[in-house]
Amino acid sequence: MSDVGTFVVQVTATDADDPTYGNSAKVVYSILQGQPYFSVESETGIIKTALLNMDRENREQYQVVIQAKDMGGQMGGLSGTTTVNITLTDVNDNPPRFPQSTYQFKTPESSPPGTPIGRIKASDADVGENAAIEYSITEGEGLDMFDVITDQETQEGIITVKKLLDFEKKKVYTLKVEASNPHVEPRFLYLGPFKDSATVRIMVEDVDEPPIFSKLAYILQIREDAQINTTIGSVSAQDPDAARNPVKYSVDRHTDMDRIFNIDSGNGSIFTSKLLDRETLLWHNITVIATEINNPKQSSRVPLYIKVLDVNDNAPEFAEFYETFVCEKAKADQLIQTLRAVDKDDPYSGHQFSFSLAPEAASGSNFTIQDNKDNTAGILTRKNGYNRHEMSTYLLPVVISDNDYPVQSSTGTVTVRVCACDHHGNMQSCHAEALVHPTGLSTGALIAILLCIVTLLVTVVLFAALRRQRKKEPLIISKEDIRDNIVSYNDEGGGEEDTQAFDIGTLRNPEAIEDSKLRRDIVPEALFLPRRTPAARDNTDVRDFINQRLKENDTDPTAPPYDSLATYAYEGTGSVADSLSSLESVTTDGDQDYDYLSDWGPRFKKLADMYGGVDSDKDS
Repeated sequence: MSDVGTFVVQVTATDADDPTYGNSAKVVYSILQGQPYFSVESETGIIKTALLNMDRENREQYQVVIQAKDMGGQMGGLSGTTTVNITLTDVNDNPPRFPQSTYQFKTPESSPPGTPIGRIKASDADVGENAAIEYSITEGEGLDMFDVITDQETQEGIITVKKLLDFEKKKVYTLKVEASNPHVEPRFLYLGPFKDSATVRIMVEDVDEPPIFSKLAYILQIREDAQINTTIGSVSAQDPDAARNPVKYSVDRHTDMDRIFNIDSGNGSIFTSKLLDRETLLWHNITVIATEINNPKQSSRVPLYIKVLDVNDNAPEFAEFYETFVCEKAKADQLIQTLRAVDKDDPYSGHQFSFSLAPEAASGSNFTIQDNKDNTAGILTRKNGYNRHEMSTYLLPVVISDNDYPVQSSTGTVTVRVCACDHHGNMQSCHAEALVHPTGLSTGALIAILLCIVTLLVTVVLFAALRRQRKKEPLIISKEDIRDNIVSYNDEGGGEEDTQAFDIGTLRNPEAIEDSKLRRDIVPEALFLPRRTPAARDNTDVRDFINQRLKENDTDPTAPPYDSLATYAYEGTGSVADSLSSLESVTTDGDQDYDYLSDWGPRFKKLADMYGGVDSDKDS
């Protein structure tokens, strides 16, 4: 679309001949190919446009052949040629155009906002930025129900849902969509408007929808003294479809765990199923569900807020527990305590409390109540001076009443203690001192005596328990704990004639020992399984027998890891002395020789000393 004579490019040819020799080096330019679109100046070689309004959309590439000839272009001159490739660049000289004038789409009425319905596209012969298109809805019935956005990559217009649709209200929408170039060159406006429009028809499809409540939320009120089955209000929902299916109502029990409220499934009336208490819970937030009877899958919910209105059903009471004191030297009409009250109720006009002494205490009381008319009251003394020894504590019953209907009242008790105070009125002591009378003991003395008796009894009990514990201790107490290896029977045998208490034959014949053979006359305190050992030789003496048993215990892997006491009872055969009894020796006629005891080692040294000197005593 350039004007005629628009500069394109300049070409230059060189000649090696001497430019001073005639016209041998004088070059003249001419166009051999490219007419009538381009021309070239013969002397300068400048290529220019030669045709008006060349259109890129019709032809984009041109090939121009330029000839350079010396001798001023005359006959006999030499020439050379070059090819110039020329490309027309695009300008925005073409408007967008819809390939069709009408488009038609369908969408279900349940489509949420932002759902794409369909795509439309206008074509533009230009390229690049000149082919950019913007879409918009200019007019139509669904101007506020639909929207159109431009896909920058595909240059398509996407029609989307802008608001919720309702098949029952409107089934078909007609829109006028416009496509335009955002970048327009003013010099080409004479070619016409750079935009185009098309008609879009959108048909809404019917969908089975859940019931719709008449309100987005319901707020109801009820007095807290309402009886059970009292109707609070109602909710309403309808099936929006053309079929108008019937609806049933229910309460979401997850929002009413205590089942305080219920609903009529047919008409949606809300009523109470339990008594209410505003002081416990002021607001009840529940959810009501509406479900189609023919299609239970279609249901909807709505929040229901129930406010419990106050009723004067609580009596006022003291704001705290009051315990005060009065000085013994207090004057009459002296303020000793200020009282305040609270009420769980919340009357519309606010709280108004009144205070007074209970009728049974008003006449002979030592104190008076002064109502301050601001929901507080003061306790005043009624006389001069109090004696804590005569009366240490006063209990004042105070009646508190409200000013609502019905009137509620309660009686609270104020404890007043008589105390000794300094001259500034600060409490020093509130306890009456114990008085000692000549005819008896004071309370403090009685308590002291009782404590002494209890201490003495505890001492006696502990002493008796300690003695009993000492009796149970074993006879052998040493650093080595050998109590686990001793079986104590604590009985006295019947002598040599007692053959039932113990089998004496076992000692004379060790080979006859049986496993786990215990005494037959008593039950031992502890039972230990005896360890079976090889029998001793019949011809061994006492020394060899004991040494053998000692060696066996030293090498026994099952023996305890600490020192233990092993007791053996064995009487050997063929003793030289026959008997070591001193009683039997006295009755013997002949003298015995006990010198061999000295040869038995240090263990029998005591016996050797006792019996070794007998002969010397007789001689003397």
